Amino acid sequence: MTAPSLLALLDPALRQDPYPTYRQWRETAPLSGGGDQPLMATRQQDCSDVLRDAKFGHLEEEQAGQLNSTPPEQRSFLGLNPPDHTRLRGLVSKAFTRKVVERLAPMISRTTDELIDAARGAGTVNLMDAIARPLPVAVISELLDVPTEDRDLIVAWSHDMARGLDPDFLIPEGVRERQAKARAEFRAYMLQLADKRRGNPGEDLLSGLVQVHDGGDMLSEAELLTTCMLLLIAGHETTVNLIGNGTLALLRNPSQLARLRAEPELAERAVEEFLRYDSPVQFTARFALQDTKIGEVDVPAGSSAILLLSAANRDPELCEEPDTLDIGREPTRHLAFGHGPHFCLGAPLARLEGRIMFQTLARLDVLESAGEPSYNDNIILRGMKELPVRL
Repeated sequence: MTAPSLLALLDPALRQDPYPTYRQWRETAPLSGGGDQPLMATRQQDCSDVLRDAKFGHLEEEQAGQLNSTPPEQRSFLGLNPPDHTRLRGLVSKAFTRKVVERLAPMISRTTDELIDAARGAGTVNLMDAIARPLPVAVISELLDVPTEDRDLIVAWSHDMARGLDPDFLIPEGVRERQAKARAEFRAYMLQLADKRRGNPGEDLLSGLVQVHDGGDMLSEAELLTTCMLLLIAGHETTVNLIGNGTLALLRNPSQLARLRAEPELAERAVEEFLRYDSPVQFTARFALQDTKIGEVDVPAGSSAILLLSAANRDPELCEEPDTLDIGREPTRHLAFGHGPHFCLGAPLARLEGRIMFQTLARLDVLESAGEPSYNDNIILRGMKELPVRL
């Protein structure tokens, strides 16, 4: 077994099944690193504490430039610290309301049925292309008022921009160029849609973002565009992986698939268990903004900490038999959506899409594996390129 380190974490060999390695790290070196190496946290309590501690945050612009080539004006509130984060998240929250999410439920149900009906007539399909990707694309397109004929553009831009979540040194030159091109094209496209919505607002989220204000404060054009970019990547890529990873977990645990078929009302709990068991977001990073501690370990200002959310979600302190899939498990305090001030704003929407999707899949007479999955190259986001199935 390798020792916990950034290099070991980034090893492509981990991609297929990182969890035995995470377990070994958590048991032998739950908090490792320090000095010129990032601290690696694998326990639920340590990760949770850091995520809600105001002494940890994101690098400021001049520091982030050393690790991230994304221009400062193109960074979303996800990478900001208070008070900037607080202001922007508050404005976006006023537009991204429960009403906006609930309005999407009939459309999600209808689209899910259509996708599964089409896949059933095709024999063996790649679940990722046939179902897992199209549903979140349809939902985010509805949210942002993207016409149906432009959804293929959204898919391509989202896939290219998602690699931007990985550290720059891991992104090949050609991929980095596609990422920059996708970012520029998406921004230009959203500017046109936003201009239309200013003059003719609807009930979509984009209209809400264009009009949102608080005491005279509004989103600037740059803030509007970076928020749309964040919604696309966070609202699309992670939900794709929730659907794919959850389906694979059911296929590899046929007793749990049988239980979901017998008790479709467990779909809501099943979604929480899939998020815990095989998290779409594997890890995140924070930086000490002042001298502080993680547990009993001193952390000097400027130190970096990598929080292995997926290892923390299988911590025995979180739940019993954490390496066992149990769709009837009482909901846990998993960290798949983060914790603290950066808790995922789109969590209710992801949960809604997941619940409807797995309730529908559970009604199928046949849902079985038709081959081994293959994984994307992304390091932070864990998801598959291909998941062959028969419906």
